[in-house]
Amino acid sequence: MLEQTPSQPEWLCDQVKTGTTIIAIAFEGGVVLGSDSRVSAGEAVVNRVMNKLSPLHDKIYCALSGSAADAQTIAEIVNYQLDVHSIEVGEDPLVRSAATLVKNISYKYKEELSAHLIVAGWDRRGGGQVYVTLDGLLSKQPFAIGGSGSSYIYGFVDAEYQKGMTRQQCQEFVVNALTLAMNRDGSSGGVAYLVTIDQEGTEEKCILGNKLPVFFDE
Repeated sequence: MLEQTPSQPEWLCDQVKTGTTIIAIAFEGGVVLGSDSRVSAGEAVVNRVMNKLSPLHDKIYCALSGSAADAQTIAEIVNYQLDVHSIEVGEDPLVRSAATLVKNISYKYKEELSAHLIVAGWDRRGGGQVYVTLDGLLSKQPFAIGGSGSSYIYGFVDAEYQKGMTRQQCQEFVVNALTLAMNRDGSSGGVAYLVTIDQEGTEEKCILGNKLPVFFDE
């Protein structure tokens, strides 16, 4: 690791903090993933419109947080491995298989990589599924949030989540959670990216900042 010296810029220091907000939720027949678009290095914004929802296969995506380079590398490796796996077995991979690959890589290189990926998607066996993967952890959950902005919205998502939410309700849930996190967290911002996945396919959407909902504190 590089040590900070008076002549070094902040982004070369190992103390630089990154931030983001990612979220995924399952509904009957599919999942919705969402993220903000700001990439930061300390107090500097290095990218305003990065899409942090990366495809692992046709109906499996992951939401990226942590080091952008580390998270993107893991996603690209898993994408390649799933393509090979699907050709070998002659059918689309399972969401759990994708999450297991992410978990294995994260655990094997936990001392070298700084990344947290939420894996979500739809498959023929389990329908819509959301998995949390972190340092060897693999946990299936009805919804998951991550990144620096998540600490501002735990109360909101715990209070607003309900079992049996529809596709549209889940989309609204994700947009509202992202908006609140982006309002409070200085490391989250930009536009909101949404990906909705079900048996029929994948729908991607970008919501500009002036189209996001307005809350009381604004």
